[in-house]
Amino acid sequence: MADIQLGAHTVKSHGVKVAKFHMHDWIILLLLVVIEIILNVIEPFHRFVGKDMMTDLKYPLKSNTVPFWAVPMIGIVLPFVIFLAIYYRRRDVYDLHHAILGLLFSVLITGVITDAIKDGVGRPRPDFFWRCFPDGKEDYDSVTTNVRCHGEPRVIKEGHKSFPSGHSSWSFAGLGFLSWYLAGKIQAFDRRGHVAKLCIVFLPLLVASLVAISRVDDYWHHWQDVFAGGILGLIVASFCYLQFFPPPYSVNGWGPHAYFQMLADNQNNAQVTHTVNPLSTVPSEIDAGYIHTEQQQHGISMRSLSALPDIEVGGRQ
Repeated sequence: MADIQLGAHTVKSHGVKVAKFHMHDWIILLLLVVIEIILNVIEPFHRFVGKDMMTDLKYPLKSNTVPFWAVPMIGIVLPFVIFLAIYYRRRDVYDLHHAILGLLFSVLITGVITDAIKDGVGRPRPDFFWRCFPDGKEDYDSVTTNVRCHGEPRVIKEGHKSFPSGHSSWSFAGLGFLSWYLAGKIQAFDRRGHVAKLCIVFLPLLVASLVAISRVDDYWHHWQDVFAGGILGLIVASFCYLQFFPPPYSVNGWGPHAYFQMLADNQNNAQVTHTVNPLSTVPSEIDAGYIHTEQQQHGISMRSLSALPDIEVGGRQ
């Protein structure tokens, strides 16, 4: 069986090649950034808010427990640091590139969907009363009984963006992707019953849940906003992860699809070369991407074995 050379494909040797191959994906990411900016600039739908509806919208106007700037730090920068740490150990540019690309797609697609729904729905936040009437003096239209706000326009605009929660969706999009990624790397579903692995997988989801709960505690969102945002972020994260990586329970769950495809292509090229010139011996890079635990038990050496995770890869019988 051929060797798996995890340390043979680094950013320096294959980084430009991998990035060029996915150039269209990076262009789409830039397009998503532009759409996200536009959605935050335009005015959201101002839903009718009558006097009798204000009873549920008089919660105090508080500052954010988790500031807006902290959400990208938690949902993007933190997973990115973990990706770099794993790359430093394994030296696999395919894994690093696709982890970053998948994470960015997860967060940006979630952000676009979230803000598009926010602008379209225009649901008032629980603290809308104090955004609309900062001095406490209510003013309603004598005919429609709709509110006539005299607060700061920027604050009122933000008050119409309750559903769904952006903090929740972004956190679950980024940290949900990280949970999928860690599950694959540590082979959490290798049927060996190591519950400690599940604790590692659930830890990012716990952090995302605490961020979501803070939005209800701060009275910036109704519980339905937070629930919908979390589900949205987790669903998008799942689709984006499975676009680039096999399911964590797969025998190849520890690496991206592109890595195994590249090795399979190299093997096919080696076989073609050997067929054309049978006197030459061209070693292939991989035989279907599998590593059997029995090889380790019988002392069979594999190049770059130290680059594999400490936990056994696959656990296949």
